[in-house]
Order: sequence, then C-alpha cells, then structure tokens
Amino acid sequence: MLRIDTISYSIAGRPLIEDASVTIPAGHKVGIVGANGAGKTTLFRIILGELALESGRIAMPKGAKIGTITQDIEGTSTSVLDTVIAQDVERAALLADTSEDPDRIAEIQTRLADIDAWSAEARASSILSGLGFSLEDQKKSVSDFSGGWRMRMALAGLLFASPDFLLLDEPTNYLDLEGVMWLESFLAKYPHTVLLISHDRALLNSAVGHILHLSERKLKLYTGGYDTFAKTRAEIVAQQTAQAKKQDARRAHLQAFVDRFKAKASKAKQAQSRVKALEKMADVNILRDANTVPITLDVPDQLSAPLVQFENATTGYGGLTVLNNISLRLEPDDRIALLGRNGEGKSTFAKLLAAELSCQSGQVVKSNALRIGYFAQHQVDALDYSKTPLETIIALTKGIEPQRARAMLAAFGLKAEQAQEKISNLSGGQKARLSMLLATRGKPHILVFDEPTNHLDIETRQSLADAMNSFEGAIVMVSHDFDLLSQVADRLLLVSDGKVTDFDGDLGAYRDFLLGKDTVPKSKRKVKETPKVKAPPPERNAVLAARAEVRKAEDRMQKLETMETKLQKHLNDPKMYEPGNGVRLAEFQKKFAELKDAQALAEKLWTSAEEKLERLA
Repeated sequence: MLRIDTISYSIAGRPLIEDASVTIPAGHKVGIVGANGAGKTTLFRIILGELALESGRIAMPKGAKIGTITQDIEGTSTSVLDTVIAQDVERAALLADTSEDPDRIAEIQTRLADIDAWSAEARASSILSGLGFSLEDQKKSVSDFSGGWRMRMALAGLLFASPDFLLLDEPTNYLDLEGVMWLESFLAKYPHTVLLISHDRALLNSAVGHILHLSERKLKLYTGGYDTFAKTRAEIVAQQTAQAKKQDARRAHLQAFVDRFKAKASKAKQAQSRVKALEKMADVNILRDANTVPITLDVPDQLSAPLVQFENATTGYGGLTVLNNISLRLEPDDRIALLGRNGEGKSTFAKLLAAELSCQSGQVVKSNALRIGYFAQHQVDALDYSKTPLETIIALTKGIEPQRARAMLAAFGLKAEQAQEKISNLSGGQKARLSMLLATRGKPHILVFDEPTNHLDIETRQSLADAMNSFEGAIVMVSHDFDLLSQVADRLLLVSDGKVTDFDGDLGAYRDFLLGKDTVPKSKRKVKETPKVKAPPPERNAVLAARAEVRKAEDRMQKLETMETKLQKHLNDPKMYEPGNGVRLAEFQKKFAELKDAQALAEKLWTSAEEKLERLA
C-alpha cells in the first residue's frame, strides 16, 4: 500500500501540491493525469525521495522496491540482453555472493527461487522482443544503438527487475505503436503496483484500473480508466454548475429583498436576517481544468485526383534498399495510417512521400502545384532555442507581417506571451505545436505526420485529432497513439517485408495480429472459396449447439453490462466520495473489480464460442 498523507510542496514559493492525500492499495494500476505543469513528475520525485516535503509524509511497506527510469543506458560493449538482465540488482548481488556459510547459501538459493532467477534470460528476451528488439539485436552491443533505443533498453531493464512499485513517466514517448500495444498487455498482467504518467488515452483506458487526478494542488482517485474518469468528472462539474446557478439565484433573491426593505422599519428585522444568510452562504467551488486552445489547419486549394501516384517506386538509404516496387495512389481525401513493426520502413515511406528521400528506381508522380507539409519528431530538436516563436515564423516565412505571424501562432495555441518567449523556455508541448505550425504553413494539400503526439497532453491530442478530421486535404501518419489513429484514419497501409500494401482489416484486427491473436496480417491472406455443401445431421447439430453457446455467451455479456451500468451509477455519485462513506465505497469498488474480471472471462468464452462456430460453419 502507498499512503500519501497531507503532503505539501512548493517551487520558488508557488504551491504545487498542498495538503494532498490519497491511499493506493497494493497491486493497483493507477494512471496519473493533470494539466501540463500541474506537478505530476514532481509527485514522482517526491515518492522516490528525491525532493524534500514541506509537510506531510509518504508511507509504503518497509523494504519495498521502487523502480523508475532515470536516464538512458550508457553505450558499452556489453550485449543488450546482458545489460537488461543486470538491471535486476538483487539477482546480480545474490549470484555474486560467494559466502561458504551453509545457512547463507540456503538463504540465497531460496531467494533466487522466489524471484525466478533461473528464467531470467528467457524473461528478459521476451520483454526486449515486445519492445522491438529482435533476437539478433539482443546479441549486439549497447553502443550499437541510438539514444532512443537505449531508452527502450532502460524500460526493458526496469520491467525485468519487476519492482514492487513501478513508476513510469510517459513511457510511450520513445515507443512505436507496436511497442505501446505490447506495453498495454504487459502492464495489464503486471503483478505489482503501477503508477503511470501518460497522455496516451488508449493506454490509460486499457492498462490501468484507476485514475489519480492532480488538479488545483489536490489529489483525487477515480475508479476506472480515463474515459470513465472524464465522464465522472464531467458529471460532477455539471452538478456543481447547476448547484452554483441555484445558489446564485437564491443569493439574488435575498439581495433583492434586502435592497427593497432595508430602509423600511417594519421589515428591518427580516432584511437583517437575510443579510446574515447572505454572509453565511459559501460559494460553490466548481472543478476547473486548463483550457486547451484548438488547433486550426488552413484550407488548401483543390487539386484533381490522384495527388500522388507511386509506380514501382524503390527507395532506401545510400546503397541499401528498404522499400521496393511501391505501386499506390493517394487521393485528395485520404486519411492514411502507416502500420508495421518497428524498422520495417514506415518513416522511410513518409520521407519518400515528403521528398526527404528520392527514388532509387521507379517513380513518384505528383500533381502539379502539389504542396506537402511534413512533421517529424526530430524537427522539435532542430528548432533554434535562442529565438522566439515569433522570430522563427518571420525568419522562415518570406514577407510575412508580424501581426499575421502572431495570428498563425495563436491558431496553434501559442498565445501572445508565448510568442515572445525564448523557445528554450517553452514546454515540450508548446515546442511541438510550433514545429507543427512550421510544417503545415503554406496550405499544404497533404500532411505527413511522423509521431506528432509526443509531448502533447490529452486535450491537445484531441484538438489535433479534431483539426485533422476537419482538414480538407489528405493525411498520412505514423503514430503510436491508437486513439488518434482510431479517430482519424480510414485507410490502413501495411509496411512489411519491403512492401507497402493496403491492409484489408481494421485497427482492431491489426491489434490482434500484433498481440499474437492472429498470426497473419489480412492483407497477406489467401482467401479460399468455401464450397456450399449441405452439412450432414451430426454436423448440423454441432452447429446448432455452437450457435446456442454463442447466444448464451452474448446473454451473459449483456447481463454483465447491465450490472456495470448500475455499479458505475453508484461510483459516479459525488456523495459516494464524501467523508464517512469509505466502507461503502470500498465495497462498490471491490464489486466493480470483480465485475471487470467476470467481463474478461465472459468475453474470452464468447470469443471461444464464436471461433468454434466459425470452424464448424
């Protein structure tokens, strides 16, 4: 159990966390959310003991192991696999213990068995594979990999060490879509407590069972994933707003009586009593969140289809071919997501489309006057941090007036004060907005986005999704943000084995493929005609029985959904979180957790029944 008891912490005299308390039971998986600058990372540092509290205390079980990523792994000649295994410090220390005392030897062997030390290599290799390292990669030296890949190694080492309290701060920033999906699955089965700071809505819906919200210097724990939290919070805000309106009306009524009769002797006492009532009337505090400025994308002029035609195009780097024989058309209204495992060439295709790479053979035919906007994450690092956003726009946009430059910045959520601030002082999200503005200025017909959501909070990611859906040109994107892809993409291209082909399934089918539930991507399947032969009576009976099993499973799932609605209604009731309701709240939370387990089992049984019916039919 982690107990945070009335803690307070300030930075330069500004209160960041004030008299905040929360208790997180052992084994809970908790997503931590809050506006940029609210203090989420500071909270992590307080839990880790890196910052001294002004008041309050953090309590956890004695001897508990806490793990987080502090920095990437240094480049050495040690293999990736051995480096990850070495991150389990306890295992390494036990194996290095050369004691000859029989009791100590027995103690060491018992502990090694407890931590499953002998399966270390297999477990570490499995984690590395999930994060995108092939078996060949795992044998290579750490020094063979870039900083981003070393951060993945650090994450793999942390997960392998399996601390009692796992603290992850934006782990998806250096993962691709495949790595994020694997991490979702891994965290869902992680046996200990998880605290996860993330702006990835899909991850916060699938990998955690509670949301800890840091807002107005306080901490509040909500049951459910992010969508449940957002709904619950919206309902609380709506109720508080309605209550505030009633109170304002009551206050106006009392004030009107006072104003009318305060000078009249026969009504003086009544007027005075209403003055006292006004004085005692406390304001209703309505929950507030940071306002997110929407993103606006300019409307391009119309071009005839296709915008781009790839004709047996081949590309790569130097003499190395990465993609070959690409034959595709891009239409003016395409919303394309590039899918494929890490290293297959998604970013390479994006660069070819954006003319960052040239063809080795074949050709890319583009419509006359075609303009393409290209955003890649590395462009944030390429900004001149000594300049302001306003200076940057003026320097890179020929003949632009300062007033127009300010309007462009405002359209991407960079306000007047931020326009004049040195880029070095901007947040990661603000830098990303500036880079996105630079990439999309000039009214491009095609927007090419390579991991656009890093450093963006959930609200800004939603603003980006809304802007992309409203955009009147074509979009091609590589992203690890499953929620963004789900909202925007309506055409999927699979980049695999040096090819770029249309993926026939949806994102759900691709997720199943990545998680091993489906071994062959649909775009590669050979579909066979099923002969229409009347099934003999025993087989017909089996089919009927399978259908009945499916209906039974569906009925079970429907009943569980009805139960979930009822339980959620109780958990969404603000009165449930008032003092004195702790026992009742815990009972409902326990029932909710048991319900979720039952739903998972019901879904598994339904899937099994469906698969059985499909085989028989």
